[in-house]
Amino acid sequence: MQITLTQSGDYAVRAVIAISRHGAGDGRLMKAREIAGEMYIPVGYAAQLLATLVRANLLSATAGPSGGYELAVPAEELTLLDVIRAIEGPLERERCVLRGGPCDWEAVCPLHSTWHDIESAVISRLRSTTFDQLGAMDAAIETGAAPIPQDTHGRSVPRLGQRPGNQNSLDSDPGKGTP
Repeated sequence: MQITLTQSGDYAVRAVIAISRHGAGDGRLMKAREIAGEMYIPVGYAAQLLATLVRANLLSATAGPSGGYELAVPAEELTLLDVIRAIEGPLERERCVLRGGPCDWEAVCPLHSTWHDIESAVISRLRSTTFDQLGAMDAAIETGAAPIPQDTHGRSVPRLGQRPGNQNSLDSDPGKGTP
C-alpha cells in the first residue's frame, strides 16, 4: 500500500512550508516566484495552488509591487490536514477497499472497521502536524541537525526545495531544479 500526495498536494505543502518558515509571525510577504524558486515549483503552477489556498482561507494575498502571500492562520494552528484537504479534497474513501464500490456484504465488508481505523489514524496524525513543526523540521534538515530516519532505505537522494547556497542543494540556482 502506498500513501502519497498528488503533485498538487506535494507542491502546496512545500509552498506553505516556505511561507511558514519565512513569514510566520513577522508579516513578511512572499511572492509566488520566490516560493516557486525556493521549492522548485513551476511559477504558474505555484500561483494556481496559492490561489486555491487563499480561497480556502489558509493564506492571505496582497496585490501590488510590495504584495505577496502570508499565512492566514498562525503556523502553530495550520495543520497538514488543512492544506492537504484544500488541495486534494476529502481523504475519506468513498468506495470499499475490497470491491471498488460501496460495501455490499450486508452494508459492510470484513475490512470495513479495520480500514476505517487506519484512515482515522492517518487523519488524526495529519491534523496534529502543524506547519510550525514542519518548518522547524525543514530548518533542521537544511542545517543537518535532523536525525536521518531509519526508513530512508539506506540511500541518500538530492533534496529539492532547499534554499540556494546550502552545500547539500541540488543546484545553487533555484530556477534550474526539476520538481
